[in-house]
Amino acid sequence: MSDDFASLTVDQYAREAARTDQRKGPGTIGFTMLGLFGETGSLLAEAKKKQRDATSYLGYAPAVTEEIGDVLWYLAAIARRHRLVLSDIAAAAQSPHGSSVAGSNEALTLHALQPEHMPQSREPTPAFEHSLLALAGKVGLLASQVEGGSSTRHRSEIAISLVAIMRCLINAANDSGVTLEGAALKNLQKIFDRWPRERIYPPPSDEGMDAEEQLPRKMQIDVYERTVRGQVYVFQRSRGVYVGDRLTDNANEPDDYRFHDVFHYAYVAVLGWSPVIRALLRLKRKSDPKLDDAEDGARAILIEEGVTSWLFGQAQQLNFFDGVKRGGLPLDMLKHVRQFVSGYEADRCPLWLWEEAILQGYEAFRFLQKNRRARIGIDFAQRRLRIKELPL
Repeated sequence: MSDDFASLTVDQYAREAARTDQRKGPGTIGFTMLGLFGETGSLLAEAKKKQRDATSYLGYAPAVTEEIGDVLWYLAAIARRHRLVLSDIAAAAQSPHGSSVAGSNEALTLHALQPEHMPQSREPTPAFEHSLLALAGKVGLLASQVEGGSSTRHRSEIAISLVAIMRCLINAANDSGVTLEGAALKNLQKIFDRWPRERIYPPPSDEGMDAEEQLPRKMQIDVYERTVRGQVYVFQRSRGVYVGDRLTDNANEPDDYRFHDVFHYAYVAVLGWSPVIRALLRLKRKSDPKLDDAEDGARAILIEEGVTSWLFGQAQQLNFFDGVKRGGLPLDMLKHVRQFVSGYEADRCPLWLWEEAILQGYEAFRFLQKNRRARIGIDFAQRRLRIKELPL
């Protein structure tokens, strides 16, 4: 943990969390309650999965940290909607009487809510299970008080329930060996990775390489269908030179996957990454044997094709993301993409940038579905995949 966050206060976290709140206003109380309920359930599910799959479930410890951070986020969101100060709630949770002086806890840190030393646990202990069940019970009580989104008339009752939930959350964190400060920081990092305060585009992975080993910063590709001996193929051509092999759907049922290279072009235009296109255009980084083998080799190509195929399966169920706006792709979907490319250059791309690449790729794909031919333009300087009609 960096020194900059060594004394993160409860209210500092609450303010940062508020900036990531995508739904605001009194009409969203029910939504935040669903979120608190869901994340508490997810926390219980992690303990259950570890007990069920004790030796094979490897993601327990980081998952518990993430879920505790998510519960804290929704706890802060509910407090905010009832005009309650999170530091007052946390201070009251520490008090043996369950109360504190309102407005006097600005300096209270997340670190101060827990003991100096806590044993780390790689599996759920009986104490942790007890804490989780107590947490679930208090969350259920709060849900009954909220009454479908009504708020201010039960403010004092809500405050008491939030104090009880915070106390249970602190106990659960203690019993699992998770620091609330670490969970809070991981929570903010995850949210800003998805919904950033400012979109700062990272440089391409091949920045500084010789031009003949860089992915194109600007390129135009004509994509069109042509029938050969009764079989329809997709051809791609740039500056009169054919790019790659002619393509079919490679499926029993037609699904237009023949146009899928447009997704790889989107990765080039937005992410500045694509081992597939690097291989097609013979731009492998031979000057660096390690990069050539690891980042530009067959395994990296298979991973890119794998994530592209998996996303296509998801997109088929969502009308190929038609109507999905920036910020609208499911967080879990983007996290799965991150898992696919873990350990490779694309792992460094933030989730919001992946979303831009995916949405632009599917915008071009839908155009091709409708028109069966198009002129694709890679414009890395603007991080855009452009598409327009291709004259006959």
